[in-house]
Amino acid sequence: MNEPQGTQPPEDSTQRLPVLDKQETENGNGPDRSDASAASGPPPELEGKGGREGRFWSARRVPAGIIALLLLGLAGLFLYDIVSVRAGRPGMEWRRELARQLAARPLDDTWVLVGAGVAALLGLWLLILAVTPGLRDVLPMRRTHTDVRAGLHRDAAATALRDRAMEVAGVQSARVRVRRRRADVRAVAHFRELDDVRTDLDAVLADATRGLGLSRPPSLSVRVRRPGRKG
Repeated sequence: MNEPQGTQPPEDSTQRLPVLDKQETENGNGPDRSDASAASGPPPELEGKGGREGRFWSARRVPAGIIALLLLGLAGLFLYDIVSVRAGRPGMEWRRELARQLAARPLDDTWVLVGAGVAALLGLWLLILAVTPGLRDVLPMRRTHTDVRAGLHRDAAATALRDRAMEVAGVQSARVRVRRRRADVRAVAHFRELDDVRTDLDAVLADATRGLGLSRPPSLSVRVRRPGRKG
């Protein structure tokens, strides 16, 4: 008895899947070839921003922890002294001596000026930490998705550029240092003309810098020299 059309086969039955011909796949006639090629292309940048991103902000855990511990200890000492005085006991000797010194010393005294300078420097340091992002070693990358932010460490960027520089013919060794706005490349060429090596390095490293996907690609500073004489 023939099975009626439109009836679903049993769950445990074996079905034969369609097979793509090799020639059809090579010619680009496969059903998913266009989708795969579109997915493998570079991701689009966000509209209106151009992919530009600011620096990452540091959590400042170490400075915040130090300040919190100092304030906690100081507040604990004053609280203990206040409770001790309220209980009828004399206050701490260091607090009474500090009160006498502050009442007796003039404002132009050396120790008063030193203490005021230290307090001002500490306050200035805290203000600088509050208004600067930090994380100078992490370079922001172009944002291609709204909910995703990415960063590249300077050492990783320098390693990638150094590997690309070593692929240039004539380069014996290379040293790369990546900063926020500039990448310094120092190469040693043991054959070929220095101008030719420098031209190839400029082209290869410019392409490699764009390939890093940084929000603000650093400018290149390339120097090529001959190896020093041995002995």
